[in-house]
Amino acid sequence: MDKRVLFDFEVDFTNGGGIQGQKFRLDIDDDDDDDISDEELAKYIVKDMRLLMVGEVRILNKKIINERHKRQPIDENIEK
Repeated sequence: MDKRVLFDFEVDFTNGGGIQGQKFRLDIDDDDDDDISDEELAKYIVKDMRLLMVGEVRILNKKIINERHKRQPIDENIEK
C-alpha cells in the first residue's frame, strides 16, 4: 500500500509574514522507513511551492498514513 505523511506546517518569511497549512498530505516513497524527517518535509514544501526568502519552517502533528498516492510520478506525466 502507498504511504503518505499527514502534517501541519508553518513557514515564516525573512521579509515578514508567513503561511500555514493544516492536514497537508504528501506522498512518500514506500521504500522509506515509516518516517520522514521534519527537515526533509520542510525542504519539500519550500521547493514544491517555490517559496523565496524563507526563514523558519515548523512541522507539526506529523503522522504516516497508508493511503493511495494522488499525484502521478513525474516520468508518467511526460509524453514520450
